[in-house]
Amino acid sequence: MATVRDIYDEINKIAPFSIQESYDNSGLVVGNGDKTVGKILLALDITKSVAKEAAEKNCGLIISHHPVIFTGLKSLNPDNPAVILAKNDISAICMHTNFDIAKGGMNDILCEILGFVPEEPLAEENGVSIGYVCTCDDELMPKTLAKRVKQRLGNAVVRFVDTEKPVKKIAVCSGSGGSFLPFVKGKHIDAYITGDVKHDIFIDAYNNEICLVDAGHFYTENIFFDFIKNKLMEKYPTLDISVAQSNKDVTSYEI
Repeated sequence: MATVRDIYDEINKIAPFSIQESYDNSGLVVGNGDKTVGKILLALDITKSVAKEAAEKNCGLIISHHPVIFTGLKSLNPDNPAVILAKNDISAICMHTNFDIAKGGMNDILCEILGFVPEEPLAEENGVSIGYVCTCDDELMPKTLAKRVKQRLGNAVVRFVDTEKPVKKIAVCSGSGGSFLPFVKGKHIDAYITGDVKHDIFIDAYNNEICLVDAGHFYTENIFFDFIKNKLMEKYPTLDISVAQSNKDVTSYEI
């Protein structure tokens, strides 16, 4: 059996919590580090459905990417996921920006799934490298690239700028990376894959003939479960670790 602190320490070796961005709230966000756990639930976001599922399954710990408490709470509501966790003595370890920027972390996993080999960081912010620049083995047309992203990440919809020009040099940044488009332009990159792209960023990409692919925040980050499960079970093989059935893209699409 492992304690919550044991699990925290293992994650800290992979993606040190000390490297998280200043605005972030990664770490042991809910619970007691001394608590012993046998069942762990994994989720991208700790929604109230995920919190209730953990309680129903008698899971002592949830490991998520996005923090269950991101900004300060000024009131407590019974339906707030953090309140549900505390009420049921369930701990939450959230590995957000520390995992995004860690070597071997979220962006490395994203590149591997998409079939790209990282060559250099896309950008540097506050002394931290973010995202990757990759080169394709073969040139891809934008529609082919968008189709690959959709199929490999399991998207319902992928939005992209069709430059109708072959792409060779590709940048990748998980989550919401539209703000890094200036770095893409500065490095003369043909295509950029990220999520949560605003309209004006699409226009900027179009004007600069960059194949910008918006694969969605959820789908570019809902990819870390096998990695973290395998890492933890190397040290604690008797742990019962599973992905929450209620872990899902809460957005619906009319296609």
